[in-house]
Amino acid sequence: MITVAGEALIDLIVDQAGHIDPRFGGGPFNVARAVARLGQPTAFLGRLSGDRFGRLMRADLDRNGVLVAIDAPAEAPTTLAMVDVDPDGVPGYHFYLTETSAAAIEPGQAVLPAGTTALHVGSLGLVMEPAGSSLEQLVTRLAPGITVMLDPNCRPGAIASRRTYLDRLDRIVRRVDLIKTSTEDLAYLFPGRDTDYAAADLLGRGPACLLVTDGAAPVRAFTGRQQVRVEVPPAQIVDTVGAGDAFGGAFLAWWAGNGLGREELRDPQAVRRATQAAVHASVMTCTRRGAEPPWAGELAGHDGWTWLPIQTSTEPDQAGRS
Repeated sequence: MITVAGEALIDLIVDQAGHIDPRFGGGPFNVARAVARLGQPTAFLGRLSGDRFGRLMRADLDRNGVLVAIDAPAEAPTTLAMVDVDPDGVPGYHFYLTETSAAAIEPGQAVLPAGTTALHVGSLGLVMEPAGSSLEQLVTRLAPGITVMLDPNCRPGAIASRRTYLDRLDRIVRRVDLIKTSTEDLAYLFPGRDTDYAAADLLGRGPACLLVTDGAAPVRAFTGRQQVRVEVPPAQIVDTVGAGDAFGGAFLAWWAGNGLGREELRDPQAVRRATQAAVHASVMTCTRRGAEPPWAGELAGHDGWTWLPIQTSTEPDQAGRS
């Protein structure tokens, strides 16, 4: 089972005409749905509110076949994000986090479901409290047999103290096997430094592999002293909301689905194949509005995904509709 830990929230997507479209979101919530739609047993380790939005998100996870690891609903309201999409489909974010449900992961609730073989963690779940401390404690105490993927998904506007945030990432990175990041993340983490410098620094702390996305530019994967570049095919972009989450979830689903672990992350050919498969999933997400990752059946024609079981669950519609 792949467990995804972190936040679930509602994206209030505002288009150029000023229309507001509520969608399910939060990086880890998106990743959990991406993994489950690709046929892998999946759990979501995050707090959902007992309000209307929280109940809708819980029902959506159920439809996608995702186990909700923390069953008790939070009394706090659902976390919100205002997403302002520019003419090129690139989103900007403003978050409403204080005293909301996503923050309410207590240390005793950050427990992996039985059968977990891989953990995905990151995003705002590492910023809010007590969720941030709870998830840090979970990762740093994990047994070595569980593969850990980190996506920092840095949101500077939500980070109160850059120094505190960097210290937490440093402690977590030392237990991480795989990092998925973007050039925007690296610019925040390593201001004034290039990608090669950032990769050497991060891999020097313990991870076996670093994946770096850069919009439509090639994805770069660093594994040991080798680098892999994977082209991103052209597509008709609607927006890029959730594209990175689809990429990370698809990479992990492909990796676990092929029975691979930490040691194989040093194999550039295996990393290349997984990255190519993840790119297909990410690009398909960009062709639809909001964070709607593809289902296994939609990717069956792409190289690398033909082995996956076809997902037969009813595909959910958008937030608040089914």
